[in-house]
Amino acid sequence: MIKDNQKYFNRLLLVLDVLIVMTSYLISWLLKFKTDLFDHAGNRLSFNNYMNALWLIVPGYLMLYLAFHLYTSKRVQGRRLEIGNIIKANVLGVLGFLTILYLIEQHDFSREMIFIFFCINVFFEVLLRMAIRFVLRIMRKSGFNMKHILLVGYSRASEAYIDRIRAFPQWGYHIEGILDDNVAPGTNYNGVIVIGKIDLLEQKLEENSLDEVAITLGLNEYSKLEKLVSVCEKSGVHTQFVPDYNNIIPSRPYTEDLMGLPVVNIRYVPLTNTFNSMVKRAVDFFGSLCGIILISPILIIISILVKCTSKGPLIFKQERVGLHNETFMMYKFRTMRVQDEKEEKKAWTVKDDPRVTGIGRILRKTSLDELPQLFNILKGEMSLVGPRPERPFFVEQFKEQIPRYMVKHQVRPGLTGWAQINGYRGDTDIKKRIDCDLYYIENWTMGLDFKIMFLTIFKGFVNKNAY
Repeated sequence: MIKDNQKYFNRLLLVLDVLIVMTSYLISWLLKFKTDLFDHAGNRLSFNNYMNALWLIVPGYLMLYLAFHLYTSKRVQGRRLEIGNIIKANVLGVLGFLTILYLIEQHDFSREMIFIFFCINVFFEVLLRMAIRFVLRIMRKSGFNMKHILLVGYSRASEAYIDRIRAFPQWGYHIEGILDDNVAPGTNYNGVIVIGKIDLLEQKLEENSLDEVAITLGLNEYSKLEKLVSVCEKSGVHTQFVPDYNNIIPSRPYTEDLMGLPVVNIRYVPLTNTFNSMVKRAVDFFGSLCGIILISPILIIISILVKCTSKGPLIFKQERVGLHNETFMMYKFRTMRVQDEKEEKKAWTVKDDPRVTGIGRILRKTSLDELPQLFNILKGEMSLVGPRPERPFFVEQFKEQIPRYMVKHQVRPGLTGWAQINGYRGDTDIKKRIDCDLYYIENWTMGLDFKIMFLTIFKGFVNKNAY
């Protein structure tokens, strides 16, 4: 069974990790003291002194790897998450070891060697786990190391579950079928067949061929849930519950404990946390201030070009809806000829729009017309990263047409965002744009902000949909 395979696999991985840590440590000592790559000055400790440190390093690193889930199943753990956990564990390992050296006042131990060890160990650990992933992917695509799952209940949740399993065959899941009381046996969804009524569950469990049962009942059938869980747990098989509320809670729910009563918040917004909000605002303030200073020559050049090529004000101000549905005036370099305000409010820019000036077309294509929004960020009306703000006219229109549209106003609007680096700007699908905004709002981290700012350099400035 899969459980036994996972147990033996973890033991093998543990042994390999021990070998890698020891080998990396030995290589770092050789590079530091037995080659000409590094300075040998200060080599006051013997080889045995250095090797004795492994009695502390090896178990310490194994505990860190365990804490950072590096021995959990590789089926659904992302590659980037695993690499990130390897780096975090190694950073903590080095910091812990340096702290111990400081506390015992050991000044002769080479700090440079510790840094070399960190680099080599991270490289070999990542290499090992990528190799394991590669081998497992080949095995699972060939039908080996599969996890056999039975779905109980035909619903939107079961369809979404099947779609994901089909999209990622490298996870090694095989769905045996679906049990349901409302859909006729033989009904096929994406290659998975309804094989009978829910009453067959006990019989299927007695056959002892399942690794997991996923309960995917529809919302109107939750009265059966308690009994089904009892039947599954009596058999000892691992049981999952996939709730059928994706249309209500579209992303990860946030659960609170109200004196023993679990309370599920409909939406988790990390930026409602005071500390998170303060950190983001500090980054926005100093980031926009530094940005204005650094690009001031570019701002001056663009200002001269705009004034010399068309009549009208230098800065175009437009009302937009921001945090908590409050409106503010967003700044841009003017890229169009001056027009009637009532007409301008109701018209979206389209390809080859005759209202756009020659220099304006270049500014729009390169997003340089957006640079004055750094002053909006400095004032606290916008953020460096967030959902793009829209005009009140369109907000009123979209909130009636698109579910969850107004959720985007729970955070400050941004100069750039997750939707923009994924290509959804200008005349693109507004629903997909909102999906990206919701993902950002519910999964915000400072790291995600930095990632978006970095990717904006390559994907956000120049865009074919920017008219």
